[in-house]
Amino acid sequence: MDRAMLAAATGMAAQQLNLDLIANNLANADVNGFKAAQASFTDLSASGEPGLGTAPLGSHPVFAQGKLMKSGGPFDVAIDGPGFFCVVDANGRRAYTRDGAFSRAADGSLRNAADDTLAGIRIPADALSVSVAENGIVNVQTRTGTRRAGTIRLAEFAAPEYLESRGGTAFAATRRSGPARTIDAGGEHGPKIAFGMLEQSNVSIVEAMMQILAAQRAYEANAKGVQAADEMLRIADNLNRD
Repeated sequence: MDRAMLAAATGMAAQQLNLDLIANNLANADVNGFKAAQASFTDLSASGEPGLGTAPLGSHPVFAQGKLMKSGGPFDVAIDGPGFFCVVDANGRRAYTRDGAFSRAADGSLRNAADDTLAGIRIPADALSVSVAENGIVNVQTRTGTRRAGTIRLAEFAAPEYLESRGGTAFAATRRSGPARTIDAGGEHGPKIAFGMLEQSNVSIVEAMMQILAAQRAYEANAKGVQAADEMLRIADNLNRD
């Protein structure tokens, strides 16, 4: 009976973690470039005997493509296909994101809401307009003509599901993800840069609500298991006293 209570209690804890994760996905459903996370669990066993409960294995991001939507930002870009934008923070640390909402800083760099800089691009102060081709080449129009301001190159990983979340839409490379490999956009079968567009979150609100209902039912079922095991222990204790 103690084993039954333990199994049900670990199931409750697992479903609570699952609910917290789904709630976080829903809270970020409107964030550009956000990727939903998914929890993984395993059975607890001892001496090869299964059924002792549930243990969390952690969570991993799901990098399914989000919908591309036209935006009003003059420096907005989106990735159509796999890959990440490489950004650099004030300490020189690299991060990888699918959020392409950038704005021009005073030094001509393109920065996101976290003040991370898009690698390899510098917009001159006399630029009248900017255009970005599918292959990531950035051209600026000035009074004296058109010139290149850099090329947006993308990063890819052997195992992106093992990237470490840095909060929001930023990720960092890990040993399990492998190092970043720089790739060019615009190839026949590779990713392309979509200028004037942003990638929406890949969170499906309808699917997330169904996941919440399923997790709540599983939590309630495990809670009833704990109550039943507790009642059986109480009855057994009373019988021993008699």
